[in-house]
Amino acid sequence: MARPDFISQLAEQAGRLISQGPEIQQDIEAKLQVLVQNAFSKMNVVSRDEFDAQLAVLNRTRARVEALEAQLADITRQLDDNTPT
Repeated sequence: MARPDFISQLAEQAGRLISQGPEIQQDIEAKLQVLVQNAFSKMNVVSRDEFDAQLAVLNRTRARVEALEAQLADITRQLDDNTPT
């Protein structure tokens, strides 16, 4: 239960500091931005562009695998047809 108290205390302190002046606010915003960016980098979050690029690669690969599976099925069928029983 200490977590919510800590977070509310932190928010109150940040509010008091922000009300003291714009230069403190800018400093806090810059530091918070760095903290958030570091947190995202630790979470292995990727950009939307990188995600879309990987999705396109995956879709092309999936299509190629499906084409190869169909080709293999045709070859297998031809071999079965030519095998004497």
